[in-house]
This record gives sequence, C-alpha cells and structure tokens, in this order.
Amino acid sequence: MLIRDIMSLNATRIGVGSDMQRAAEIVSLTGASDLMVVDDANHFVGVLSEGDLIRATLPRFDEIMTNSGSLNEALEIFVDKGKTLARQSIDDLIIHSPVVMRPDDKILKAASIMISKQIRRLPVVDVNGKLVGTVSRADVCRAVLSGA
Repeated sequence: MLIRDIMSLNATRIGVGSDMQRAAEIVSLTGASDLMVVDDANHFVGVLSEGDLIRATLPRFDEIMTNSGSLNEALEIFVDKGKTLARQSIDDLIIHSPVVMRPDDKILKAASIMISKQIRRLPVVDVNGKLVGTVSRADVCRAVLSGA
C-alpha cells in the first residue's frame, strides 16, 4: 500500500512570512497540531508546530525570577509576550528540513518513521517540491487495521 492511497489531500497550510497570530488562528480553527508552510506557488517550505508557537511565548525562568517570581507574574509575562509576538513572522519557527514522504512511498516507511521519531503527521511532497498532502498516524492505522 502506498502513501498516495491513504494520505489526506487537505493539508492545513500557512504561507511563509505569515504572522504568529494568523498561525494561532489556523491552529485553533482547524485543530491541527502542525501547519504545512508553503510559498506562493505551493512549494513546501517546512513545518510549523503548535508546540513551537507555545514555546516562543512561554516566559523563560530568568524572566520570571527577574520580576517577583510568582505565578501571576509569569502569566502576565506569558500574555505580554504573546501580544508582542503576535505580529512577528513565523519564519524563525519553521522546521525547514523535516522528514517528508513522496506519494509513491510505502506506508510501512511512514509508520516506521512516525514511531521511531515520534511524529504524528508527515508532509507529502511531489517530485517538484509541491505539497500534495499529509499522512498521519491515524491514516496509517485506518489503512492497516481496516480489516481489508
């Protein structure tokens, strides 16, 4: 069985150069934990994870300790940092060399990579570098365990 047989064609994408607020909106609206980053021609650029968005806004330990060190102060720093970063580009957070699949790859390859690297979703890119979809752990499970 090949990736093309099980992949999702509706990959959740965001354009390179978009701001963090837009990324957060897409993550919230779609429930996607990873956004596929593409250029204007739909060429795959990389992946942006919701975890990286959160990590970018979390206060560092020294930021908390410089102030009162309280949870309330940490929350204020967290919120203020989010407001400050909202209009900044996602570009510094993009994973530029993620593992990618091709439509003709076998699903065993995807499953092995996902388990060994603890990845939930992989981009599927054609020979021209264009994003054509994604394959998830759920896609693999459904295909293999469907009883077919």
